[in-house]
Amino acid sequence: MIDIKICPVCGGENLQRFLSSKDNTVSQQVFELHQCQTCKLGITTPRPADQDLHQYYLSDDYISHSNKGTTLVDKVYLIARSFTLKWKLRIVQQGNTAPGKILDYGCGTGEFLSACRNKAWTTVGVEPSQAAREQAKKLTGSPVYESLQSFTDDNFTVITLWHVLEHVSDLDETLSLLKSKLAENGTIFIAVPNHSSWDGQHYKEHWAGYDTPRHLWHFSRETMKTLITKNGMKVTGTIPMKLDSFYISLLSEKYKNKRSSLTGMLKATLNGLTSNVKASKSGDYSSLIYIVRK
Repeated sequence: MIDIKICPVCGGENLQRFLSSKDNTVSQQVFELHQCQTCKLGITTPRPADQDLHQYYLSDDYISHSNKGTTLVDKVYLIARSFTLKWKLRIVQQGNTAPGKILDYGCGTGEFLSACRNKAWTTVGVEPSQAAREQAKKLTGSPVYESLQSFTDDNFTVITLWHVLEHVSDLDETLSLLKSKLAENGTIFIAVPNHSSWDGQHYKEHWAGYDTPRHLWHFSRETMKTLITKNGMKVTGTIPMKLDSFYISLLSEKYKNKRSSLTGMLKATLNGLTSNVKASKSGDYSSLIYIVRK
């Protein structure tokens, strides 16, 4: 296990425990979350060593690496994914008069890259999971690498991280490498959960957005902007992921009550709506996409 003593965003050393969160997907272990008292970054600590983290992804329930929708929650996810693929593609295409070169970091089984390739984008993926990587290669017919260090391609028009940065052990090294591969006028889109959202505050230790120990870091708008600035880039805007509040609330109700139910679904729908209404004033949506440029 690795015990984090220094905040990777601001270098602060005053990390205080603020809650415990159970791994409801694989191990059923309970992990501690600490918060930096300087910049308010949430940190899963102690956490499994890097070489052991892959064990916490070995589950058919880890739906981002699977196309099997066996439960009601999984089926809802797959339906939502079909919609969000088209929505993400529209976001990427805005501001680009012609298809360019796109890198999807943490591409999973390649569905987003496939959608981009169908619109004439030149696609490259990075995916550490061998099983997901092989599926992505078959689906896209494009290069999919194990790590950023595995290839020398650069000058990407767009780089995307769809709920990936929170899984990355070395934030500065990863952002530095991504910056080096970005075209001078290129854009990075980074989607991460926001634990300062209403649903994050409401569900507390049951909030599915914590997803310990796979999520190593727990961001707010302020900590994301601080991290990006620290790495020589700037956040030029944010885009809310409004569907996330419903899906995260649905999972959170399941974790809280230890089962899925119609009552839980109704509560999740109401809480997802409440979170979005609150966020329309505060800006703290359940998940946000950060638009990043050099």
